[in-house]
Amino acid sequence: MSAPSVHLDTDIGEGFGVWGNLDEAELMGHVSAANIACGFHAGDPDILRRTTSLAAERGVSIGAQVSYRDLAGFGRRFIDVDEATLVNEIVYQIGALQAFARIAGTEVTYVKAHGALYNVAADHVGHAAAIVEAVAIVDPALRLLCQYRTEVWDRAVDRGIEPIAEVFVDRGYTSEGRLVSRKHPGALLTDAEIAARRAVSMVTQREVTSIDGDRVTVAPPAATALALCVHSDTPGAVTMARATEKALLENGFRLAPIGRSE
Repeated sequence: MSAPSVHLDTDIGEGFGVWGNLDEAELMGHVSAANIACGFHAGDPDILRRTTSLAAERGVSIGAQVSYRDLAGFGRRFIDVDEATLVNEIVYQIGALQAFARIAGTEVTYVKAHGALYNVAADHVGHAAAIVEAVAIVDPALRLLCQYRTEVWDRAVDRGIEPIAEVFVDRGYTSEGRLVSRKHPGALLTDAEIAARRAVSMVTQREVTSIDGDRVTVAPPAATALALCVHSDTPGAVTMARATEKALLENGFRLAPIGRSE
């Protein structure tokens, strides 16, 4: 099993107006990729401008964190939107972030769904297809962060979009390889040292232990890249990102930004 390129990513820029974290510099200092909210679940023009500039200054790669149109629910509610409309809404969000990235002297190199869209599209054929279609028509060289063995993963491969297997340092897993609902116990892991050790295990073994004790495969054996996510709104996110970065470096893994497909 060859060592993959390791990306440490975070969902970030998730404020709106006066709400949200105004200083995300410390967290940005411990990751190599920033999944920036594009305005549909969080993020406004000021935040997009500030967050893309910060990522550019730190040499952190920028990804469009796209969502259902759901500011009130922070993108954590399923929206039964028509597939064609969802394609256009995702294109709209990617385009907004591309504009601010260009102003900051950098570019968007990948896309990741947020919240309910991420979880629903793992099994929802139409919404998975919409995510992949949006990436394909905007720029097929953009890479796509998603979970392995999902509808999104399979459809990306079929369309020639390069997926990167994403695993979650701070979230519980079901035995089916899906994320435990935030409504249930075991959904969130907040112990930084435990999370860091689990991150190293996920990279080396390509597996994670579910809340029921089963071993779940999270990346293909031949995966050339693996992304580990720490959510910016997890309690102690900076401490967890720092501990994860340290553990990965101590085990010989260099954190890399996410580039476009060649």
